[in-house]
Amino acid sequence: MRYLMMTTETGDTGEWNPEQAAAMGAFIEELTRSGALLATGGLDPHPKRIASKDGKVTVTDGPFAEAKEQVVGFALIDVRTEEEAVELSRRFWAVAGDGAGVIHRVFSPGDDMPTG
Repeated sequence: MRYLMMTTETGDTGEWNPEQAAAMGAFIEELTRSGALLATGGLDPHPKRIASKDGKVTVTDGPFAEAKEQVVGFALIDVRTEEEAVELSRRFWAVAGDGAGVIHRVFSPGDDMPTG
């Protein structure tokens, strides 16, 4: 099962101490070697909003002050269970420090999607 882990809040200034950076590097290397980490990255804080209504597509430049949460980073992982995804997220936050995020299961064509 694939999960998208998104960081929506960070409690830091964007600068990590050398030990924290080394620990995160080791964590990412471990996940890459195991095949669990498919992709990861930080996101530009100035996104574009694309909207379609009645056949008309509009593009609006960000940042968007009205957004309550903005995704600042992500990791796409492939694990056997939701519990494994949660555990990897716990390990990430143990290294990263203060912050918040969300985990979404990623469905592929043909997957049984939940209802309701």
